[in-house]
Amino acid sequence: MKTVVVIGGGAAGMMAAIECAGKGAKVSLYEKNDRLGKKLFITGKGRCNLTNACDMEDLLKSVMKNHKFMYSAFQGFNNWETIGFFEDLGLSTKIERGNRVFPQSDHSSDVIKVLEQEMKRQGVQVFLNKKIINVNAENEKITGITLEGGKTVKADAVIVATGGLSYPLTGSTGDGFRFAKALGHKVTDTFPALVPMETKEAWVPSLQGLSLKNVEITIKKDKKVLYQEFGEMLFTHYGVSGPLILSASSIVLDELRKGELTLKIDLKPALSEEQLDDRILRDFNEGKNKQFRNVLGGLLPAKMIPVVIALSGISPEKKVNEINKKERRKLLETLKGLTMTLTDVRGYTEAIITRGGVDVKEISPSTMESKKVTGLYFAGEVLDVDAVTGGFNLQIAWSTAMAAARAAAQEV
Repeated sequence: MKTVVVIGGGAAGMMAAIECAGKGAKVSLYEKNDRLGKKLFITGKGRCNLTNACDMEDLLKSVMKNHKFMYSAFQGFNNWETIGFFEDLGLSTKIERGNRVFPQSDHSSDVIKVLEQEMKRQGVQVFLNKKIINVNAENEKITGITLEGGKTVKADAVIVATGGLSYPLTGSTGDGFRFAKALGHKVTDTFPALVPMETKEAWVPSLQGLSLKNVEITIKKDKKVLYQEFGEMLFTHYGVSGPLILSASSIVLDELRKGELTLKIDLKPALSEEQLDDRILRDFNEGKNKQFRNVLGGLLPAKMIPVVIALSGISPEKKVNEINKKERRKLLETLKGLTMTLTDVRGYTEAIITRGGVDVKEISPSTMESKKVTGLYFAGEVLDVDAVTGGFNLQIAWSTAMAAARAAAQEV
């Protein structure tokens, strides 16, 4: 019987352990935390966006870096098979906006629970609070691992599923990168991804906590549009966050590292300029004797009114019937293009995933095995592969774990 050690008790690690054991291998999983699935527990705001119910073309398009590398793994275990896998374990799922797949219960703890139960059923030995300090190899072949304290454990294969550097409090502190480097692998430069962004403008912190729905954002470098999408966002004390911003961060990250970018928010994307002007005129006519600051309640959330007034350049005390066409035009431009400057992304403590990791040129795409060390496999975020939000990063974890497990469990 083949002996397989899985390092990391997150999404990829648990999936790999289940599949390996199911294929007849003797599997032990080592997790340095006191419980499994710590990061999985907080994904999707605690609801766990398992995968995305899209077609294969969109699945591949969602991968921002090294999407061609993922082709074999997605073919071997796709998003629909993921849904089927969890349904077979007794976890009912549902599809929401943007084809996002969640557990019916809306509890990530239920996802972890079914994975734990299946590992137990398959006879996986789980060791918690165990830190691994080294992955051992001789003559470019895996021999096992060394635990903190010096104890060694022999293994025919080792699957490294340690995550990246995002949310370090969950235990993602780059251990897998260290193991990979020690065994002769290249680890590409790493950066926080799917992460909030910082802005320059002094008025942004005054909107802290304000969530905007049904807006369209455009991010540009000079005149070139880098990202344009419709959805939800959030203002923070340092800048902007929310689904739109997190997705955008992965796409504009490389350009933002080179210099500042412009973010424009269309607060009324459903209305053309002409329609919005008609709407403004209607509101002005209804409150023609009111001051400007008292007629914007129908157009904007209360918190945003002082900011829009200041940016429009119209005196807040000015009577609405005294506002001229040029001033009204400036108001319209502010509503259709609230502009700010993006200066940087936040750090790993706020990043959903890590951009960068073990160089995929040194990994076999169909098996996730190292091309340098026989019996060494990588799965999940430790690899230099990342995707936009919507369940795609977890699908990368499931698919790479499956590929690694199936190959690792095969008898030599």
